[in-house]
Amino acid sequence: MKWELKELAELTSKETFDYLKLRQDVFVVEQNCPYPDIDFTDLEAKHLIAQIDDNIVACARIIPPGVTYDQPSIGRITTALTHRGSGLGRELVRRAIEHTQALFPNQDIKIGAQERLESFYQSFGFETISSMYLEDGIPHIDMNLNGHNY
Repeated sequence: MKWELKELAELTSKETFDYLKLRQDVFVVEQNCPYPDIDFTDLEAKHLIAQIDDNIVACARIIPPGVTYDQPSIGRITTALTHRGSGLGRELVRRAIEHTQALFPNQDIKIGAQERLESFYQSFGFETISSMYLEDGIPHIDMNLNGHNY
């Protein structure tokens, strides 16, 4: 497994294709949610990718403060369907938190999480800070990880 953190412009053409295809396969097709997955945040974020045999199997984006929220954020967290249940998702979130902490020390991390994943993110120390709201028809909650506790 190869892990890399890159800006969008640093991804190769194949990496860009695989990365965006994985997100489209999960967030648009699998979740039956037609919405514009690619957005300007991609240009501001750093992209954490995991590859096996030059194929991207997991990804997340690390978003600087002031882009989505006042504090740094992690978003578009996903693993390929073929690799779920392997612990890869936990490793992805752990690494995303570590990279976010290194880039933005002592700052809280805020995420907009699918409500069904609340306990998963709580296992990393995230606390729920909002009631449920719909985003693109999917129940979400805002969660926060205290920057002084990780």
